[in-house]
Amino acid sequence: MQNTLRLLDIMARLRDPETGCPWDVQQDFASLVPYTLEEAYEVADAAERGDAEDLREELGDLLLQVVFHARIAEERGLFGFDDVAGAIADKLVRRHPHVFGGVVFDSDEARQRSWEESKQAERQEKGKTEPVPSVLDGLTDKLPALMVAQKLQKRAARHGFDWPEIGPVFDKVREELLELEAAQVDGDAEHIREEIGDLLFVVVNLARHFDIDAESALRDGNRKFSQRFRYIEERVAALGKTLDQSSLAEMDALWDEAKRRGTRS
Repeated sequence: MQNTLRLLDIMARLRDPETGCPWDVQQDFASLVPYTLEEAYEVADAAERGDAEDLREELGDLLLQVVFHARIAEERGLFGFDDVAGAIADKLVRRHPHVFGGVVFDSDEARQRSWEESKQAERQEKGKTEPVPSVLDGLTDKLPALMVAQKLQKRAARHGFDWPEIGPVFDKVREELLELEAAQVDGDAEHIREEIGDLLFVVVNLARHFDIDAESALRDGNRKFSQRFRYIEERVAALGKTLDQSSLAEMDALWDEAKRRGTRS
């Protein structure tokens, strides 16, 4: 608690118009968004790597973003940090009646249904429900697209809109790939873009059927690519050359060498 109060005091001083930091004073909700997202991803990266020390530091950086937003809101008379903490505390109690309210669920499905009903009731109280209620209500499109795709699919699947086994999902991937190839032959750029979107969406569905988080899997893929490409750069430099002086065949051979050496995440 002492450190929390200290952090709030530090942020208040940083935001002081007269004696604070000019950069901190200039920030607003919108300008902080890129930093908030970046810190959230750095928390995810540290957690996935299992680096406890890095995770502690990154959680602090993410907490700073929460404190920063809350301070700006307090200055505008909207809410403060304590309101933020109180709101999430109330929500956790409300959404866990089996822990805090003595309710007994006879299955995981019943518990999940109660969770969704609680969220729907909250949206109705806020007036955020669409004229025709949808099970997709409340999902934001501000998250990374892979994450949104997986959330959309999970919502629909809970209500029976899903393949019961993985075989048809593989078939759908092949179907979408063929449609993309046909669009490429036609040369219609907008059609190609649409088909790539369809292919990505169904690949996310494939990940979901394997119970794999698509966003996390792609981050692992990005990390693996970076490590292997850096290996290529190091080997090329050791030969006294640059990438631009190397042929694709040479770089491809080094890529295969990186794979054999196990340079992966």
